Amino acid sequence: GKRKRLNTSVLYDSDDESEDSDIVVRKVFAKRHCIMDEDESSEEQQPDKTCPTESVSTNRKQKVFAKLKELAKQRATRRSCSSENCEDSNGESEIEEEPHCHFPVAPTEASETDSDSMKDFIVEEDDDDDDDDDDDNTEHIKSKNQPQQKKLNISNSELLAYYVPHLSRWDHYVHFKRIVKAFLINAIDDTFLSSLYDGTRKKKYAKDMLLSLHYLDDRFIQPRLENLISRSRWKDRYKERVDCYPDVRIVLKNPENISCQACELNRYCKFTVLLSGKLYNSRTLEADDFMPDDKQVLKVGVVCANRTRVYHNLKHFKYKLYVDCSSVTESDGVEDEPVKDTVERLFSQLEDNGWIQKRYNDLEDYMNDADSFQEEK
Repeated sequence: GKRKRLNTSVLYDSDDESEDSDIVVRKVFAKRHCIMDEDESSEEQQPDKTCPTESVSTNRKQKVFAKLKELAKQRATRRSCSSENCEDSNGESEIEEEPHCHFPVAPTEASETDSDSMKDFIVEEDDDDDDDDDDDNTEHIKSKNQPQQKKLNISNSELLAYYVPHLSRWDHYVHFKRIVKAFLINAIDDTFLSSLYDGTRKKKYAKDMLLSLHYLDDRFIQPRLENLISRSRWKDRYKERVDCYPDVRIVLKNPENISCQACELNRYCKFTVLLSGKLYNSRTLEADDFMPDDKQVLKVGVVCANRTRVYHNLKHFKYKLYVDCSSVTESDGVEDEPVKDTVERLFSQLEDNGWIQKRYNDLEDYMNDADSFQEEK
């Protein structure tokens, strides 16, 4: 059925009785478990279905009125407090201190300031209190879990930072051993690398070797070379010279206050860079015999000399490794043996005597030098 309108008793707190009171109008309803729904645009109020329709007794109304006046006086003595602290903390304490006053009191239409000042005198229902407690508990649990979750994330990142470098290093070494084996094969069969890059070989071992070659170029060497160049003042002409010659010697000479031939800035140059060697294909590593004895002699400053050493070591590492593998196969005296057996035997020898590990350590040193090289000032 329809909800019945609750008979209400309205108490007016006159200005004559208490000048200090902030209360203008009080509406008091009958029973203690009544929930009020108030619309700001209307004075009409509808009680909850559980609210009884009986009128409040005169004695009860007088007691409530007296209590409200007492609370109003207490409110006046606490005006020195900040309104926010008074409304949040003091209001809660008054509700706890007066458990016998559980009548829901709603203000009538008034200003926003008046409504805020009456928060101390509104007694919430038990159900609402329970909901608030649940919300508080939920917020407390969330705030308590957030540091724990943050701590867990930090712990995971620390574990990853501790373990992943070791796993990554092992994975890098696996790639490196595949490259050594590919170079040993190509030293015997000089078409092997070209057949890897053009996709002729389809077997898994060939695809793994090609993957490792790309890994060396794209992950180890090329990003560091680009970083070294981007942070330098080298001219393109000098960079091209360093790229073309696989051999370099950097010699300390008498210092001269001249233009550095690497960055073309006026520097105190005391190093001479000697570039030599054959030009080669960066994929197949096949050397070009055009002008094999060509050399370049360049005068550079201290910073450019150090950068040249670091850059050149990385740029031509793969070619130098292939030359070393070719020397190993050339010095082997065994003949009339299948290529696969020869490669496996030589690879096992190099791994057993630490030759492969030493070359890998050299690569790591070159990469560390490139990573730690400071930007040119």
